[in-house]
Amino acid sequence: MIRLLMILGTILVLGAGAGYVLTRPRPLPPPAVEGLVGDAAAGERIFWAGGCASCHAAPKAEGDARLVLSGGQRLVSPFGTFVVPNISPDALDGIGGWSLLDFATALKRGVAPSGENLYPAFPYTTYTRMEMQDIADLKAFMDTLPPSGRVDEPHDLPFPFNLRVALGPWKALNLDPDWVIANPPSEAATKGRYLVEALGHCAECHTPRNAIGGLDLGRWMGGAPNPAGKGRIPNITPAALDWSEEDIAYYLKTGFKPDFDSAGGEMADVVANMAHLSDDDLAAIAAYVKALPPVANGGS
Repeated sequence: MIRLLMILGTILVLGAGAGYVLTRPRPLPPPAVEGLVGDAAAGERIFWAGGCASCHAAPKAEGDARLVLSGGQRLVSPFGTFVVPNISPDALDGIGGWSLLDFATALKRGVAPSGENLYPAFPYTTYTRMEMQDIADLKAFMDTLPPSGRVDEPHDLPFPFNLRVALGPWKALNLDPDWVIANPPSEAATKGRYLVEALGHCAECHTPRNAIGGLDLGRWMGGAPNPAGKGRIPNITPAALDWSEEDIAYYLKTGFKPDFDSAGGEMADVVANMAHLSDDDLAAIAAYVKALPPVANGGS
């Protein structure tokens, strides 16, 4: 009996060790950023398309204050409340001390410079599809923004979600750099796919999640419960959204719907970002949305 228990114990230890090796944090290798030089002017477009200010500006910030990425917003979820960090170029309290490799590793791998896995409240499951040059350009632009000395607060997460050890297996199941829509029907929709699937992280709100918080790719953009618990994020596939491409692009630029109602809540903040993009970019996003496979309303 003792021998059997020793064998079982050894198997458990080896299994746990193998699981850790397979799911441990994996920073990008240094050659991934070799030779890259960021262009701050190009990075501004990536900044607005990526929605950085929506989460990382201070709560209720408007105008130029949205460029101060001091963090502090509280993101309520079924797993607890995440407090958005300071990602301003402050060297002490922000990310001013991060290298380009550190920055790219956070975006594409969800790993902090400390080597810890980051919580997916930071949408690296979207950013993992970003092109490396765009990451370099984005960092170059963010390095020009005002620093903030706001000190980060800890997340308010209950057990076991406060244990980062589970993030490795979660990422193994949910961090996928492949495109969700494999073959967009046009050049415009292909450009829109990059803006949506690699930068805009629209799916983080508009797609329902599975039991462990990963996106349900089979119901891509099919609408989802509001993680804050109030109302529902709408289905934006052609099964539910009958707007034309022109309607969608105009809405993203101005916030006005075809029925003359206007964007509210968090979507108003998204429009504030999208309004900085070119008409061609907005038309590409609209083409992508119209090309989405229809998803029936309903479900969790």
